[in-house]
Amino acid sequence: MKQAHKILVVDDEKIVRESLFHWFEDEGYCVDTAVDALDALKQFDKGKYDLILLDMKMPGMSGLELLTKIKEIDKDSIVILITAFASVPTAIQALKEGAYDYVTKPVDPDELNNLVKNAIEQKSLKDENYLLKDKIEQMIIPENLIGESDEMRKIFELINTVAPTDTTVMIRGESGTGKELVAKAIHLNSKRKYFPIVTVNCGAIAESLLESEFFGHERGAFTGANYRRKGKFEMANEGTIFLDEIGTISPKIQVELLRIIESKTFTRVGGNETIKSNFRVIAATNEALEELVKQGKFREDLYYRLNVFSIFIPPLRERRKDIKPLAYHFLSKFNSAMNKNVTKISDVAMNFLFDYEWKGNVRELENAIERAVVVGKGDTIELEDLPFYSKNTNEPEPEISTLSDLEKRYIEKTLNQNNWNINKCAGILGIERATLYNKISKYGLKKSI
Repeated sequence: MKQAHKILVVDDEKIVRESLFHWFEDEGYCVDTAVDALDALKQFDKGKYDLILLDMKMPGMSGLELLTKIKEIDKDSIVILITAFASVPTAIQALKEGAYDYVTKPVDPDELNNLVKNAIEQKSLKDENYLLKDKIEQMIIPENLIGESDEMRKIFELINTVAPTDTTVMIRGESGTGKELVAKAIHLNSKRKYFPIVTVNCGAIAESLLESEFFGHERGAFTGANYRRKGKFEMANEGTIFLDEIGTISPKIQVELLRIIESKTFTRVGGNETIKSNFRVIAATNEALEELVKQGKFREDLYYRLNVFSIFIPPLRERRKDIKPLAYHFLSKFNSAMNKNVTKISDVAMNFLFDYEWKGNVRELENAIERAVVVGKGDTIELEDLPFYSKNTNEPEPEISTLSDLEKRYIEKTLNQNNWNINKCAGILGIERATLYNKISKYGLKKSI
């Protein structure tokens, strides 16, 4: 049930005070009264009011003085002054002090009721806008952009640095590392966050269609163009356009892309009208654009235009501290989606996740946890629930009969991969150096020559 709006009536005349009380109570408002300024201020100890009806001339503190104190308590409060001595200077002063409006005595009930109704409706809309903005503010980081590693902390710092600007950003990293999530985080932290982020996967669109995808087309521009269509750059007006897999576009499209980024103007395919669009560009690639530039496959001027601010996302195998929080995030996500109650991942399974190479990065981990939740029987993900557990690489895996066997193999592999750098390996394993030395002695591990 919707809560009634609260009104405070402040007037030293009993007949006026009681009349206003009954009028607005009958209209469904929750009404309190006060005989003077001090009494009114005591009423604020109970909480704030949506609207205050305030007599201008009262013994002691005047209505204008009380208005100032009310605004100090609640700057968003709506105050309507009631006066028997209306004048232009008084009205101007009241409005300057923050009054919503004023009425003269004797008060017309219908006029005052309409004034109160309009004022509260405006306040309700303002409050709804604040709530909507607060909800949007809470969406600063996309749900899958999770990490506790130093590498991810650095990425979060870079996002916070570049997001408030309009600088063009290049996001680099292997497929599946979360480049689109970083792009969304930049957009959601920018001044453009109330406008769309428009994504174009350049590698998934045929070259013959990419020009139309970028710039739109007019009706009859080519076979099948039965209606006018807006392009992605037009749709991104006041927002952000995210160009994924930018290294795949052809030299012809590169020329047109450079021109539109620099001029912010373009024409639809088959059209003559010059269209302006105010957009921010974020690009992403998993390719070595520098090599493509050397080979003449990517324009050097476009490369420098896009590579103003660069963010590199390391592969998951180089930030293993993020595996556990990501795994449990995906576990929670798929529990909710599938109405399951898988609450944990066994130590053996988690060690296996740490040991795995993750060539598909975060996307592969998400798929692995989803599969494990589907096939799992109990409340725990076990080793056999993981999709790649039984798969081999180039050499046969040693037999694993106990948790110690798995731990020994994981520690040995970590040491060999990091040239037996004890400090680095202890950090990756999440244990103290002394503990690592004890494990090496326990399992009789030796550095291969």
